[in-house]
Amino acid sequence: MSDRPRISQRIGGISESATLAVDAKAKAMKAEGRPVIGFGAGEPDFPTPDYIVEAAAEAARNPRFHRYTPAGGLPELKEALAAKTLRDSGYEVDPAQVLVTNGGKQAIYEAFATLLDPGDEVIVIAPYWTTYPESIKLAGGVPRYVVTDESTGYLATVEQLEQARTERTKVLLFVSPSNPTGAVYTPEQVREIGRWAAGKGLWVLTDEIYEHLVYGDARFSSIPVEVPELADRTVVVNGVAKTYAMTGWRVGWVVGPKDVVKAASNLQSHATSNVANVSQAAALAAVSGDLSAVAEMREAFDRRRRTIVRMLNDIPGVVCPEPQGAFYAYPSVKGLLGKEIRGKRPQDSSELAQLILEQAEVAVVPGEAFGTPGYLRLSYALGDADLAEGVGRMQKLLGEAS
Repeated sequence: MSDRPRISQRIGGISESATLAVDAKAKAMKAEGRPVIGFGAGEPDFPTPDYIVEAAAEAARNPRFHRYTPAGGLPELKEALAAKTLRDSGYEVDPAQVLVTNGGKQAIYEAFATLLDPGDEVIVIAPYWTTYPESIKLAGGVPRYVVTDESTGYLATVEQLEQARTERTKVLLFVSPSNPTGAVYTPEQVREIGRWAAGKGLWVLTDEIYEHLVYGDARFSSIPVEVPELADRTVVVNGVAKTYAMTGWRVGWVVGPKDVVKAASNLQSHATSNVANVSQAAALAAVSGDLSAVAEMREAFDRRRRTIVRMLNDIPGVVCPEPQGAFYAYPSVKGLLGKEIRGKRPQDSSELAQLILEQAEVAVVPGEAFGTPGYLRLSYALGDADLAEGVGRMQKLLGEAS
């Protein structure tokens, strides 16, 4: 018998998505009849707007969409995505610079797979979304982390980025608005970081999927727009999931230099071929329409944002900065660790999250999943009543800490 491992080292080293795991456990407990409230998944509670669903239904009846279509995306969708990019961020690109992918995750992986050779390093600002390091490592790259905390609103400085840079650094991963923290960099900060990257000859991969979800005085700004000289070394990833409540439709895209997009398209032609045509038709309706449905959702998220921050900060030992974008709160719970709560003394945020799930029937994601132990991530993309009930349960439980 062979003594070789059954699973390759490359795949065996991948961690399960912590956010999806928490969401799955919460749903399983609900199926058992337990009244679990889940703050785990980053998924809007709104239905996909009707006009998008109708476009998909019409596409399903069109024989053209019953066949293979170009692996890189429907031509009309690529044109619409180029127009949408100009409309929403002021970045003018050609349809040949667009690749349509199976959700944002495929966009991220294919971008890294296209840019990285084995051993190339990527600067990753922590807290980070769980998928980023795994995609980098799958592509043969090495993540180098820059850790931020609540004292700076989870924003990194050029000085921190420079400290992380080595002769092997090829890419800066830049995310604003951020998952999991909701941090948003000002246009001035974006320019400073972009000029630093340009001056060091780095590539930038920027995830703009939360571009429309900013609140108060915060403003989204796109790094290739703020620093035009960086555009030829910038790859933008995006998708319809968050903006249009389309997480299940699985449509994302890559925008970048033509040679990068062509190479990534070649990869996709062997990996998955075209994205499901019905989903592409739905995405075409979404990005071609107005943003009124988005505005309604953003108003609700803004209201929930203020509620969850207030309620979390009312818990002794919890410190929650006000997120400026996306739909996540990322409170520090370091003040609760080691304290007794119903006979337990959680030593880290993973143990605390487990205690909250068991005792309060509330599902949250521990900071270990995002590279910063001592924190919790709560998505506020759920109904107002569930939000208030869920955080209320946490207040009652964690208020017992002694």
